[in-house]
Amino acid sequence: MQVEPGYQFRYLFANENGLLHAGMAGSDIGRTMEEVLPQKHLNPLKQQYIKAVKEGVEVAFLDEVDMENDNQVLGETLLTPVKDEDGEVQYVVAVTRDMTENFKEKIRLIDSEQRYRSLIDHNLDAVFSIDLKGKILDVNPAAHLLTGYTVKQLKSRKITSLICESDLLLFQEVLSDTKLGNAKESLDCRFMHRNGKFLTVHLKTIPIVIHSEIKGMYFIIRDLSEQAKNTELIKYMAFHDQLTGLRNRRALLDQLDSLVKNEKKQKAEFALLFLDIDRFKYLNDTLGHLVGDQILKQVADRLIDIQKENCTVYRQGGDEFIILLEKTGRHSAGEFAQKVLYRFNESFYFNSQEYYITPSIGISIFPNDGKDAETLIKHADEALYSVKEKGKAHYQFYRSDMQSTGINIIALEAHLRKAIERDELELYYQPQINLLTNETSSFEALLRWNNSELGFISPAEFIPLAEDTGLIIPIGNWVIDGACRQIKEWTEKTGKPIRIAINISPKQFMQLDLVRIIKSSIEKYNIDPSLLEIEITEGAMQDTKETIPILKRLKDLGIQISVDDFGTGYSSLSYLKQFPIDVLKIDQSFIRDIKYNGKDAAIITTIIHLGNSLGMEVIAEGVEEQSQVDFLTNADCEKAQGYFFARPLRAQEAEEKFILKRKTSS
Repeated sequence: MQVEPGYQFRYLFANENGLLHAGMAGSDIGRTMEEVLPQKHLNPLKQQYIKAVKEGVEVAFLDEVDMENDNQVLGETLLTPVKDEDGEVQYVVAVTRDMTENFKEKIRLIDSEQRYRSLIDHNLDAVFSIDLKGKILDVNPAAHLLTGYTVKQLKSRKITSLICESDLLLFQEVLSDTKLGNAKESLDCRFMHRNGKFLTVHLKTIPIVIHSEIKGMYFIIRDLSEQAKNTELIKYMAFHDQLTGLRNRRALLDQLDSLVKNEKKQKAEFALLFLDIDRFKYLNDTLGHLVGDQILKQVADRLIDIQKENCTVYRQGGDEFIILLEKTGRHSAGEFAQKVLYRFNESFYFNSQEYYITPSIGISIFPNDGKDAETLIKHADEALYSVKEKGKAHYQFYRSDMQSTGINIIALEAHLRKAIERDELELYYQPQINLLTNETSSFEALLRWNNSELGFISPAEFIPLAEDTGLIIPIGNWVIDGACRQIKEWTEKTGKPIRIAINISPKQFMQLDLVRIIKSSIEKYNIDPSLLEIEITEGAMQDTKETIPILKRLKDLGIQISVDDFGTGYSSLSYLKQFPIDVLKIDQSFIRDIKYNGKDAAIITTIIHLGNSLGMEVIAEGVEEQSQVDFLTNADCEKAQGYFFARPLRAQEAEEKFILKRKTSS
């Protein structure tokens, strides 16, 4: 290009590629730039030429040219000014090189780099770029958030300085494997935060390979601290009781299994104390579950206070707790149980109310009482059951003869459920003797059970079981029917009224259709209602609001109502005033020591006079000696029953000895 005055530039020469790039024809040589180029290309290009002339130096620039085939070509042009002897620029040589592919490749590289940076920088996981010596070369923003360190602070450290010391050995193995080209994961690595706390992280390594050679590695780190907390919480909940925070039965079984295996080798003893709260169900039902739960928490706190070394408290469930005493024999276990009982002498408080609670404790010792977890727990439970039977609020060690008791309870329930259909139940009758005439006009019906496999079962065993399982309802209904049938039979044989008393349990007494069932049996056998006597305990009458309507409906049927075990309750006199009672039965505990205890004698005399004054019949129970008969006769007691006169008899035997005999003598 020739430089002319006024910064005009005239084409002097162009090779074929130059013409093609500029979009010129050969005839354009000799013409000026203004004459050849379109306006939109002219100005930017001319400015570059003017710059080269004015500054007298090479000028490089890029320009983009649209070709005829709609392709765009990117050219890199170098303008070289040619000066004369005086230093004036006479010519400008323009050399243009096609940079289209080079530029595209560069764009691709930039795009790739930006994609890579985007992947790293916007990754929610922390990414560390590490050299082969473990030095941190680069990190993403998430690494700063994870560690609390700035990018500059991290780049001055080695990755190993952030790893928990106890995890370094495992981490070094991961590092070595990655250097060999193997990606590896570690789920239990702990990473240090700037504040000194360790985070639980999931760590993944990726080797950085350049030209088939490993130059470094990436560490991708995910914070699992929250997840680890949740995992720990789930684990905690799996092995701890939600209400009290104590370890639960699952934790106990795991600990016992581990302990049994270990102690078998060491031949050491340990003790298991099975504890439950006496009368807790009554407390729970009376005060409500909220108070019950609060008291259980207080019980747990008190047991934790008693804990010592090698002692762990567990909640078995409900009001049952288990205490494990490691490396403890029989003597020490007994001392510890006594300590627990003593600690419960202190009252409990809830909402300013004071409660006294006692525990019962059964103890089993490894290995004498069992060589596995379930057996030890079972035997401690059986020892506890024995404590409950003998008055509660003390402790007892397991004995081998207790085992049959536990087994019988399970067997008894299964047999008891089928006792009626198998015709195994029978009513026995104990005569009530008129002390003035020596005649018998009434009996108490007592339930007996002769099982085909187990033989005769004591009422003391199966009646409480029937109460607990609810079987007392169908059994009680069977008793009502049997007594009414017997009244009809004996009345027809003697032609005289014979009264039969039956016991109604508290649970049966609160049965909604009790009155209907009794009425149905009376009508079924067409008997005089006054010949059926219903015996209820003072305990069944504590809820006067429920009791009075039921007793009045029974009284309306015409049946007799008696109070069993009179004098053992707390509100006997108020009962006499409120309830329609016909008969008072003096409890045998007063009769037993009548010769030796002046207080018992005074109480009996008072009850008899009270009953006579109120027009009630008085019957003394448990009479076994002539001296007792004499005392009761002198005190004007109307009737008595007990072994002195007769034990409970089968219907036929009672009939022969007391009913038919009376008919003959009359």
